[in-house]
Amino acid sequence: MIWLSVLLFMQASAADKQIERGQTLFFAEKGCGTCHALKGKGTAVGPDLRALGKVGVRAVVTAIRASRTEYVETIKLKEGDPFPAMKVASTEAATLQYYDLSKTPPELRKFAPGDVESKSDNSIWKHPPSVGGYTNEQIADIVAFVRWAATGSRKTVDPSDVE
Repeated sequence: MIWLSVLLFMQASAADKQIERGQTLFFAEKGCGTCHALKGKGTAVGPDLRALGKVGVRAVVTAIRASRTEYVETIKLKEGDPFPAMKVASTEAATLQYYDLSKTPPELRKFAPGDVESKSDNSIWKHPPSVGGYTNEQIADIVAFVRWAATGSRKTVDPSDVE
């Protein structure tokens, strides 16, 4: 019976360490927390990841590795360079609000509809984790943190499950 308690403690300790590493990566300078918030930290610009944390490991990995996202479009104002942007829900019809994703952290920009030269599907911006060079171990750590933040799960994520 004691060996079972020791085994459970070792598993919990391994999970806690993985969650801690994932949290560090998530909130790193150019990490997920620049666009997403979890556990009251980060920047709530991108989609809420709590729902994603409730699905299977492969679904979370697919979202992390996705180079494009449906939420981002390219905005070209009449003056200035095009920029990747995520629309903010606005109650003001006279003002458009978008987060400029070319800035870290994303910058809120407001402009009149008449200032927009064109809007198109995203062709500029890539989801940072898809180009961040994360190892399978690091992605497993991030997934463990997201799942813990969303559900409280302290289950480890095996790096082989994120390949």
